[in-house]
Amino acid sequence: MLTHPTSEQLMTLGLTGMAKALDEQRQAQTTFEPLGFEDRLGLLVDREAADHDAKRLIAPLKFAALRQSACVEDLDFCAPRAALTAPLWPI
Repeated sequence: MLTHPTSEQLMTLGLTGMAKALDEQRQAQTTFEPLGFEDRLGLLVDREAADHDAKRLIAPLKFAALRQSACVEDLDFCAPRAALTAPLWPI
C-alpha cells in the first residue's frame, strides 16, 4: 500500500487529524494490528472529528484576542457577592 501519498492526499483534502492518526497507527502497528478495518477507520474518523471540534472552539478565542484567561475555578467566592454563587452550584 502507498502510505505516504495517502497521508499527503489526506492533508490536501484538509483532513489533517486523520492524516496524523494514520501516521500514528503506522508507527505503532503492534497496537493497532489486532483491530479490524472498521475499528481502525473509526479511530481515524474520531480523531478527525475531535480535531475539527478543537479548531472550531479555538478559532473564536484567537479572534477575540482576550487579554487574560479565565475559568470558573478562578472565581472568588469569599467576596461578599453571595448572589453570584447560587447559579453556579449546579455546574
